[in-house]
Amino acid sequence: MLIRMSTAAQSPRSTPLHSVSVAGAVVRHDGRVLAIRRADNGHWELPGGVLEIEESPEDGARREVFEETGIEVDVDRLTGVYKNMRRGIVALVFRCRPVGGTERTSEESAAVAWLTPEEVTAAMAEAYAVRVSDALSDGTPHVRIHDGRRLMSAA
Repeated sequence: MLIRMSTAAQSPRSTPLHSVSVAGAVVRHDGRVLAIRRADNGHWELPGGVLEIEESPEDGARREVFEETGIEVDVDRLTGVYKNMRRGIVALVFRCRPVGGTERTSEESAAVAWLTPEEVTAAMAEAYAVRVSDALSDGTPHVRIHDGRRLMSAA
């Protein structure tokens, strides 16, 4: 299939300004989930970041998890698609399992920890904690929108 993108000038209202990010919900054999405390804002989240132009979403998730935590993973499945409505960021979250590496921090992560689902709920904002509960559930991927902190209902 050939898709042609127009280079014609578009009105600012119709020009998409989205960013795509990927994250790994890395689940250990004991049910604990890998999380980072971000160096830039101190918030706990799943490891992840911007998907590079030349990589597949799965490769991006593997790269981001390793860069931020030192943990090597295999990607099992897509568990959710999340859009931050304020910032125009679409995040693809994949359930992963650890296959190697050693926990370490990075320039982007001030702390790395294996949290229980209960600790995730206490430590993360709702918009990020739901990604873990979605990854731990069986079934089809979830699609959710949020404002950066709280989930929003689709109207």
